[in-house]
Amino acid sequence: MKSPRKFLAAFFAACLITVAAFAADASPTGTWKWTQQGRQGGQGVERSIKLELKDGKLTGTLAAWQMGDNTIPEVAIGDGSFKGGVVAFTVTTEFNGNKRVSKYEGKLEGDKITGSIESPGRDGQAMKRDWAATRAK
Repeated sequence: MKSPRKFLAAFFAACLITVAAFAADASPTGTWKWTQQGRQGGQGVERSIKLELKDGKLTGTLAAWQMGDNTIPEVAIGDGSFKGGVVAFTVTTEFNGNKRVSKYEGKLEGDKITGSIESPGRDGQAMKRDWAATRAK
């Protein structure tokens, strides 16, 4: 009778280790890269962000990037959260004295985040576009 107990104990231990490994992988911590489509189908811009999940809090920094002849500086994310596999945060940038708040949201699946970015458009209407980031290795 000891054999079945040992087998069950080993089986449950293996399951626990597997679940712990998947839980560790299910973190948005890392550097993420994507191509942001240009206006009116123009040339895309490579973007990257570093995210860190620590003690249940999501923080991070959006890397500086070029927009035409202008450089948009590095900026920290705000309102970061990670719940139910969903990454969400805001990025507030300032350009020519105007502040813009963009809302990012996406579902984490392995080394991909797929979702959307919502930001103010030129006409005051919210502009929503797809967001598909890949974890840099």
